[in-house]
Amino acid sequence: MANKCKVPCQQFQTCQDIAKGVCCVPVPREDVAYVTCTYRNTCIEKPDFLATIDLDPCSPCYGQIIPPECVFWTCDKGYLNVPRQLPCGDVLIANVGDPAGNSKGGFVVLDGQNFELKGNWEKDCESPAGGYQFWFQPCLDVLISTSGFALNVVGRGFCPDDLKKGVFGRNIYVWNLSCRRVIQCIDLGEDSLPLSVKFLHNRNAAEGYVSCALSGVIYRFYKCQRDCWEVEEVIRIPDKEVKNWIMPRMPAFIVDIVISPDDRFLYVSNWWHGDVRQYELTRGCKPRLVGQVFVGGSIVRCGPVAVCRDEELKCQPEPLVVKCRRVYGGPSRLQLSRDGKRLYVTTSFYSAWDRQFYPDMVREGAVMVLIDVDTERGGLTVNKDFLVDFGKEPCGPCLANAIHFPCGDATTEVFS
Repeated sequence: MANKCKVPCQQFQTCQDIAKGVCCVPVPREDVAYVTCTYRNTCIEKPDFLATIDLDPCSPCYGQIIPPECVFWTCDKGYLNVPRQLPCGDVLIANVGDPAGNSKGGFVVLDGQNFELKGNWEKDCESPAGGYQFWFQPCLDVLISTSGFALNVVGRGFCPDDLKKGVFGRNIYVWNLSCRRVIQCIDLGEDSLPLSVKFLHNRNAAEGYVSCALSGVIYRFYKCQRDCWEVEEVIRIPDKEVKNWIMPRMPAFIVDIVISPDDRFLYVSNWWHGDVRQYELTRGCKPRLVGQVFVGGSIVRCGPVAVCRDEELKCQPEPLVVKCRRVYGGPSRLQLSRDGKRLYVTTSFYSAWDRQFYPDMVREGAVMVLIDVDTERGGLTVNKDFLVDFGKEPCGPCLANAIHFPCGDATTEVFS
């Protein structure tokens, strides 16, 4: 592939120069966050909505929800997931399943001006077997997507008997961005369940990371000289031997990963164990763990699960309490401020699994917490002055998931 961009390529607004403070353009602090919320599996018959959160510390409404707006998507495909804006201005949305809930990938594309449905994005109905999330590098003319799971099965909850039955994905797909075709399929192992994928923010970087939820492994993917892509394992979070849980071993269930705008740190949410991790990324070396905090999880002290053997911890972590509110659930979706100093975390993953693993969260509602980041030496600290309580919604407790900022964030392509 030629080095010259095949599609228009502009600089990412949260580039390394901005993060280091050497750019003449100031980086505005995020003052509003949009959070997707759902009432599914909560016994409350209300539609999903988009919550608007006040993030201005000087505002009297700091950390509070503004009245919601209902969000409806109409599409021939069954389960739409992650939206991102293409360089041309249109909106690309990943698909998880067909209308019957069978595992099916591919994308739909919306007009960037009026949001009208343009149809399927991939050529000749070239949909892979599964889909969940994606990321692209316009200058490399490449898009990489993950494979997810079969919703008609996992919608009933997680069952160990479903392992080794093809319910959970195992592949990532490399697409030619301009041709809209799959050019390579990379197998990450049976029931690895690759979910979150991120390129480095450097627009010329031919590498990134993909997390596998059920195997607890994070791979680095990179482009080889022979114009194909390969992966290498760089992080493996060990299982924990437990009692009173659905299985005798509890894997690290990695829901989300985020890379800081300066490409220096990788953040990881571990929904079952309950920790958020910060890894330092060094070129040519494996990521180094430099920060860790617990935001709920299944192994908290005095909970129903007892840890029998743990390769990492000497004792079970304490439950997290912020502003007199016990945090139920575990760290799920992440969002990082553009200066890399504030990491926002929600606690709901998927309503059917929320109800199974964290019934207290379904009853009390999800939350969004803020983690302060040490961007010099590394380190994470839960901010005890910030909590968004989705248990106090007018229609009753709801479940909060994805977070985005209108001014741009570390998980959204923002072009100048």
